[in-house]
Amino acid sequence: MDSTGHSSLRGTKQSRRKSTLDCFNQPTWLPTTKKEVEARGWDTVDVVIFSGDAYVDHPSFGAAVIGRVLEAQGLHVAIVPQPDWRGDHRDFTKLGVPRLFFAVAPGAMDSMINHYTANRRLRSDDAYTPDNRAGMRPDYPSIVYTQILKKLYPDTPVIIGGIEASLRRLAHYDYWQDRLRPGILADSPADMLIYGMGEKPLIEIVRLLEKGVPFKNLTNIPQTAYITNSPPKTADDIELFSYEECLKDKTKQAKNFRVIETESNKYESKRLLQKTGNKVIAVNPPYPIESTDEIDGYYDLPYTRLPHPKYKGKIIPAYEMIRHSVTIHRGCFGGCAFCTISAHQGKRIKSRSENSILKEVEKITQMPDFKGYISDLGGPSANMYMMKGENIEICKKCIKPSCIFPTVCKNLKTDHTLLSELYRNVMKNHKIKKLSIGSGIRYDMLMYKSGIKTEDDSKQKYLETVIREHVSGRLKVAPEHTEKRVLDLMRKPPFEVFERFNAIFHKINSEHRLNNQLIPYFISSHPGCTETDMAELAVKTKQMNYRLEQVQDFTPTPMTLATEIFYTGINPYTMEKIFTAKSKAEKEFQRSFFFWYLSENRPQIMRFLRQRNKNSSVKNL
Repeated sequence: MDSTGHSSLRGTKQSRRKSTLDCFNQPTWLPTTKKEVEARGWDTVDVVIFSGDAYVDHPSFGAAVIGRVLEAQGLHVAIVPQPDWRGDHRDFTKLGVPRLFFAVAPGAMDSMINHYTANRRLRSDDAYTPDNRAGMRPDYPSIVYTQILKKLYPDTPVIIGGIEASLRRLAHYDYWQDRLRPGILADSPADMLIYGMGEKPLIEIVRLLEKGVPFKNLTNIPQTAYITNSPPKTADDIELFSYEECLKDKTKQAKNFRVIETESNKYESKRLLQKTGNKVIAVNPPYPIESTDEIDGYYDLPYTRLPHPKYKGKIIPAYEMIRHSVTIHRGCFGGCAFCTISAHQGKRIKSRSENSILKEVEKITQMPDFKGYISDLGGPSANMYMMKGENIEICKKCIKPSCIFPTVCKNLKTDHTLLSELYRNVMKNHKIKKLSIGSGIRYDMLMYKSGIKTEDDSKQKYLETVIREHVSGRLKVAPEHTEKRVLDLMRKPPFEVFERFNAIFHKINSEHRLNNQLIPYFISSHPGCTETDMAELAVKTKQMNYRLEQVQDFTPTPMTLATEIFYTGINPYTMEKIFTAKSKAEKEFQRSFFFWYLSENRPQIMRFLRQRNKNSSVKNL
């Protein structure tokens, strides 16, 4: 074990690790071609990663993290970014057969969200591709890439992971095909699926393979799933309704979801089994929460923080957004009904140490293009850093999807002192002119009064500091709607909480003569939302002098509560029927209420309000 305690990331093949550093002991990119492999003097490649994104060697890109973690085990790792799946498949053969396995990382963003709008229109761009070029990855790359690999190399193991695999590990509704699909292992011939953040399962897989354990025997690794004819069962296993049963009865799909989400929120969950055809998909429970030392280990690896040189002269928009930002934690305990973060990263917060974060900040200041501005210190949210339950025994018994809805849990420590100290210590670096917070802030935590003076004072000081010093003109927050019935289904706080936050924001702005803007995000057509609810939203936001910009139609994504309601028409927790706008006309009309001030929208909005005797709303619009 080294002085930082990162024994799990220390490979035993030190000579191999040296081969990934140049003669000046500076990190270089993992190889992407046979020529680059040969330049390192490698006889074999141990793992080949196929990525749906361009190869950016930065800890915000999953393929880079996987590659660096495997490299730290002493492995020879290569990456094939955005392989051509339509031609002669030479991209899939150019590096030959890896000694251990192929890994498929379909992309940092779900491929179907990446490709299609909420109205299922094909997008004309792709932020994870050089020059924003569309069409460089297939729909469902986890399936397409794996089918090609298994056709070419049927005896070589293939592991799929990333958000696409996480959200599709069991039977799920697919909005783009408008049908219930089986767990992705029924369509992908992969040998194993890793869900969630994949570092710990990968480290264990490599450890066992290097001991000589056959891949086919790796069936008990936490946070993995596999498909089999008949897995050995235990008394603790949970058998879900089969895929075929759910096809026939949507209430069974709804009941399945409640079990799946409940188990995912537990400290100690059980293995899930779902029969699909004549096979069974087995999903092992996840690993315990990573320690700060473990998280540090993943981020402290020798990333170049740059796109591969093959992209010289090209712009990768997703990279431009995060090149001077730092991830400080993983996970989110918000539990929003429409969000996939907790399904992938987990409900509980895993934070990096301040020392690890400051080291990454220093690396950023040494980048040739750095001009003194850090664009973000954040994660799924801006202000959940180092937060957890005070009494861990209470957390171990909790199965709730959210720690802050319908109210903030009294066991949750919401003290923002450590986060404020982190900001101050970052600003002590004389190369930094400004630190901006680009991630969204959970204002409901800031408005919550715990009754503990030091804790409540820390939140007030944090908010004032952020508004005064760390807003780059605009602060993002996400009230999502104004009407309580819709907000309850979203698992979001009452709109009154946002109204209080809005008043405080503008008060601080005024006191310090600032010109910052508060940018609220809203969603239309969410399950449970009607045109009348949207009309109320229009009136209330107009009264607050907002002409909304950051708005979107609800897009059903697998493994969220909102998507299950959209598909089944049922709230899985109450089994009550819920209305959802589904047709294009319904969705477009709901969206029009965001833009009540546009001349093309006003006539139909006013007509709708008069028909429903909403005269006060007519006057207020």
